[in-house]
Amino acid sequence: MRVWHCLASLALGLASVAAVPATLSPGELAKPGRLLMLRHANAPGTGDPPGFRIDDCATQRNLDAVGREQARALGRRLAKAGVKRARVYSSQWCRCLETAHLLGLGAVKPMPALNSFYPAPDQRDSRIARLRAFLAAQPKEGPPLVLVTHQFTIAEFTGGGTPSGGGAVFQLNGTGTPSLVGGFTPE
Repeated sequence: MRVWHCLASLALGLASVAAVPATLSPGELAKPGRLLMLRHANAPGTGDPPGFRIDDCATQRNLDAVGREQARALGRRLAKAGVKRARVYSSQWCRCLETAHLLGLGAVKPMPALNSFYPAPDQRDSRIARLRAFLAAQPKEGPPLVLVTHQFTIAEFTGGGTPSGGGAVFQLNGTGTPSLVGGFTPE
């Protein structure tokens, strides 16, 4: 089963090239009503070790030094483009929370709807439904919104994968299906 998940993950990543429109500049996120759905920064490996616990970072796959610098650099890149503050929400996984904090864009609020459903496919539909309800309630002309999450969550909205520290930019539109504007890659 784990081999199948690894192959599916690889296929999803390869499909992302055609699924997400052109890469945008970080300044696009500064426009009113923009959403950046961001995959956590570099955390070597795939999935989490058997027996991991969401409340214990020592049991999870975490950011490495490259991932921590990738998250800090992304925060600097966004600030340079005019995004100095944002509403930031994160999956409860440690690699996502750490990425969100290292961006330096403001307080980080954990959001279970952003949690990975990779280890629990039976929770996919309910998590995506809660996330869509959250997005539908967000102001169409509000300040930037950053959601730090996992590849499979982003794929539900883009139809493809994204690299670690990359993501997709959307325009909020008062529905649970914001309009995809373009891709966002790490530098």
